[in-house]
Amino acid sequence: MAGLAVNVAVINDGKILLTQRDDFETWILPSGGVEDGESITQAAIRETKEETGLDVELERLVGVYSRLSNMSPVHAILFTAKPIGGEIKCQEGETIAVKWFAFDDIPSPLSAGHKRRIEDAISGVSGVTVLQEFKISATPEKITRSELMELRDKSGLSRQDFYVKIFENAELKETTEVSGFKRVDLESPGRNKEE
Repeated sequence: MAGLAVNVAVINDGKILLTQRDDFETWILPSGGVEDGESITQAAIRETKEETGLDVELERLVGVYSRLSNMSPVHAILFTAKPIGGEIKCQEGETIAVKWFAFDDIPSPLSAGHKRRIEDAISGVSGVTVLQEFKISATPEKITRSELMELRDKSGLSRQDFYVKIFENAELKETTEVSGFKRVDLESPGRNKEE
């Protein structure tokens, strides 16, 4: 069964907040799984606080991104948010850096699928659903997270080099299943804003 996760694009003054993951040293939006007994929005707010130290107010639902591959499948719900308090800090065992980046200066490597998510959040997209299919030839046909960690640890490579190596020849097919709209569409001349 596919997992349910949240991603949060915290945006402030023309910059976006990204975290560098401990497991592969890749950059990613604040993210995590939805726990039993909490709503999707509660999970988004909690995960952002845990991974970045910031309190946020969710502003917009960007969309749903289904990642299917030989790794465990995940359906991620992406929100944009603004910071309303707290202080930036890393979460031990999860994040090794938390930094603001200008929209035209996004770091690499990004975790798989996050380039599209960041672009959608920055550009004002809402209501999109995207199927992100990865074919990763450098791993077995089906691989669990713990098996992937074991391969990483046995590789002799740095965490980041291992990640880059397994994804360097990966095939990515992104299909926009529902196109949604851009925020500017709501403000176009002649449109009734109450529609």
